[in-house]
Amino acid sequence: MSRAGERRAGRTHRVGKRYGGERSSASVARPVRVLLFATARTLVGRSSVSWSVPDRGLPARELVAALGEAYPRLAPTLRVSRFLRNDRYLEDLRETIRPGDEFAVHPPYGGG
Repeated sequence: MSRAGERRAGRTHRVGKRYGGERSSASVARPVRVLLFATARTLVGRSSVSWSVPDRGLPARELVAALGEAYPRLAPTLRVSRFLRNDRYLEDLRETIRPGDEFAVHPPYGGG
């Protein structure tokens, strides 16, 4: 992982149109815990990251896209991964992820 990637791994990330800018109190971002398993953990170098989302939440597909942008090596794995919100598989990436949720990335894995 690059030094920039290592520094990024320790920060809370924000998603949305006003990334890194001032936010009104109505759209304050609060964290979601993103759990990374198997290959995703290896590519990011951590088992979890804290990711800020607006109080109104955001569609899972936007969170997945933001993860792929923040961790470019992870992007191909995200395309074939399954996702869980609060221990339940998502049926549709339009489902809303809200502050306080736990979002898990499960890439394909096998074993015997």
